[in-house]
Amino acid sequence: MSFLRTIYTAYGLLIFCLSFLALFPLILLSIWIPGMRKYGRKINRFWANIYFLLIFKPVQIVGKRHIKSNQPYIFVANHFSYIDIAMMGFVPGDVVFVGKSSLGKIPLFGYYFKKLHIAVNRSSTRSRAEVLLRSKNVLDNGSSLVIFPEGGMITSNPPYMSHFKDGAFTLALEKQIPIIPVTLSFNHLILPDQKSIRLHFKRGKMTFHPAISTEGLGKENLQEIKRYCFDTIQAQLLKDNGVK
Repeated sequence: MSFLRTIYTAYGLLIFCLSFLALFPLILLSIWIPGMRKYGRKINRFWANIYFLLIFKPVQIVGKRHIKSNQPYIFVANHFSYIDIAMMGFVPGDVVFVGKSSLGKIPLFGYYFKKLHIAVNRSSTRSRAEVLLRSKNVLDNGSSLVIFPEGGMITSNPPYMSHFKDGAFTLALEKQIPIIPVTLSFNHLILPDQKSIRLHFKRGKMTFHPAISTEGLGKENLQEIKRYCFDTIQAQLLKDNGVK
């Protein structure tokens, strides 16, 4: 079984690279041609669908009905695995990811991410301020944001999450943008965050929870909103993983 898993991991990595390279010329055009970047992000969604199909990884998507077209959201999700970013490609609409700046160091992928999404250096006050400004501009332009509020793959005990940082919720309250909690139920089993990377044979599941309105709310509601999102995602994680 270990040998088969090694073969499957190598295959998954090969497909990831080849599918990205096949689409990279189109991504470059979307970056270089003014006004075309949102189409580059659409390619990202197409890529996600193709990738999971080619690695024979069915993903059950629940609650997509909660997402209205032409409505920007801030999507917040748990973050246990490197495959989380690829799976969040199933989020509909024009979606901009907020991710760590180290993604920018990956050849080709890093260039794509920095140009079409938002990279943040969490240790830099200046970088965090720039990210906040860019995030506001994204929402003002009618696009949505994907943010992992744990601030990275922090927890050492999935399916239990680490505490959420304030950023996503502060932004939602300031811009009066609804929040959609997202649970990625099995990614820590599909591709665990370990030194030895192994892709496992398991179905994926992604749950979009009902949107949380921030209309009329302010800073005094920050902790309440953050706790509600945390509890919603955590409860789904425990339920799907059979933890009582």
